[in-house]
Amino acid sequence: MKTVTLDVRDPQSTMSDFVAAWKTGKPSKGDRISFSNPELLWKVLTAKRWALLKAMCGAGPLSVREAARRVGRDIKAVHGDLAALFEAGVLVRSEGGQLEFPYEAIKVEFLLQAA
Repeated sequence: MKTVTLDVRDPQSTMSDFVAAWKTGKPSKGDRISFSNPELLWKVLTAKRWALLKAMCGAGPLSVREAARRVGRDIKAVHGDLAALFEAGVLVRSEGGQLEFPYEAIKVEFLLQAA
């Protein structure tokens, strides 16, 4: 099962992993999409966008109309949410031009600590 980890990490940690992969030529284990803080994660992954991701998990490329049908929402609103997810790097565009969430599972990972 192809899984992506959505996490909260400071940019330095993300760049350290990138540099290590660049130097060794070995990718890190698993795909990862990182956000610099929890507020950004929740700004990008609103409840309605999360529902879209759930509907798109393992579904392959979908048209905006089909994505809207699957979540029972207005096409125009879904179009805006899909555009935001694409801009954030969560979705990819297929060769046919449709948007796709190329994973079958999502793992969300972050640590909340006392100040």
